[in-house]
Amino acid sequence: MNEPRPGPGPVPPAGVVYLVDDEAVVLDALGFLLASHGLDVRPHGSGPALLATVDAAPRPLPGVFLLDIRMEPMSGPRLHDELIARGLRNPVLFLSGHGDIPMAVEALKKGAFDFLEKPYVDNALADRVAQALAVDAAMQRQGAQVAERQARLSSLTEREHEVMLRVAAGKLNKVIADELHVSVRTVEVHRARVYAKLGVRSAAEVATVLAAPSA
Repeated sequence: MNEPRPGPGPVPPAGVVYLVDDEAVVLDALGFLLASHGLDVRPHGSGPALLATVDAAPRPLPGVFLLDIRMEPMSGPRLHDELIARGLRNPVLFLSGHGDIPMAVEALKKGAFDFLEKPYVDNALADRVAQALAVDAAMQRQGAQVAERQARLSSLTEREHEVMLRVAAGKLNKVIADELHVSVRTVEVHRARVYAKLGVRSAAEVATVLAAPSA
């Protein structure tokens, strides 16, 4: 009796796979493989071609980079350095031959997501790329949250900022009023504005906003 075939895998996360390989045959084969798994693939035949794309693209740039290690005129590791120099922290995966493992390990030390040694297993490659896309999506969400937090904090006036710091420290309105040499009513107004601008409802939530990572 034949065993039942597994059903379709999970729907891959949204995002773009920026694929770079200087061998046209490999580029086409990899592009077809990843596209057959439902991934949005943007193939590039060289490192400079990819850099031209990312330089022209708006930020943030969602997606992951799948790079061959040995390429001309720019190697995968050098291309990775250029992406880092441009402030791009998207997950980077390398395709490496056996002799390229030291180079791939060095790339991992610089923050690369993973490297896959050739010959790779088709499904394993697609699955790993999908995992990298999921990580990128989480990073993009976190980045958006940080940007929103910074925008909210920047909307505060100098006086509101002073009140906010004291509210976060748990100080009562009367104490804040004495420290800032204003009336309690004035503190209450500023406090209400701080809550509204930060989208919070308590001093504890103000403290949480201030304690959140800035990047």
